[in-house]
Amino acid sequence: MRILIAEDDAGTAEFVERGLRELGHVLSVVTTGHDALHAGLTETFDVAVLDRMLPGLDGIDVLRRWRVADIKTPVILLTALGGIADRVTGLEAGADDYLVKPFAFAELAARIGALMRRPPMSDVQTRFAVGDITLDLLAREVRRGDREIRLQPREFALLEQLMRNAGRVVTRTMFLESVWNFHFDPQTNIVESHLSRMRAKLNDGFDRDPIETLRGVGYRMREDG
Repeated sequence: MRILIAEDDAGTAEFVERGLRELGHVLSVVTTGHDALHAGLTETFDVAVLDRMLPGLDGIDVLRRWRVADIKTPVILLTALGGIADRVTGLEAGADDYLVKPFAFAELAARIGALMRRPPMSDVQTRFAVGDITLDLLAREVRRGDREIRLQPREFALLEQLMRNAGRVVTRTMFLESVWNFHFDPQTNIVESHLSRMRAKLNDGFDRDPIETLRGVGYRMREDG
């Protein structure tokens, strides 16, 4: 895999680079936020390991600019701050996972491997229709009736999971694994807050909410929309 490492601490960068090279990965290492931004915008990587506190341009700003530019590279955010608010900030900015310093290399390698176990696009259905709602993965477009619904990337992914499983319950754990690729609970309301915003946009101007909340169980898209 081609992996971008953005880390300004020389010891940490060397430690991570050496370990990943030993596993056979191809590495690009940068030490500033501006270099990380440029690399992510101009090169293709399978994964980026991004330090939150980069000089010149904060790692959160780099991540947000990548996502605005529709750079979908999976990102593991490294942070010395382990509080819930800090974790939420990183996840809301578009991080796929986070790791609090100091960390074990084995855990970083395992998280990179987890991000890479996503199915290839060739195996994925690209268009879904439930009732009056359509979702096109290739065009990144959602429509309800004749109206386009503009969703943020995570909101789009949540709706995709509901439409893939129309008529079936999707649990919080399922959302964390499929949308954020988390195999743990970050102990935040990130799922609920994203779902609330997505539903508000989807239902604006419509009388019926096609998504059921099953308290203590999960959520379900009605098969008739």
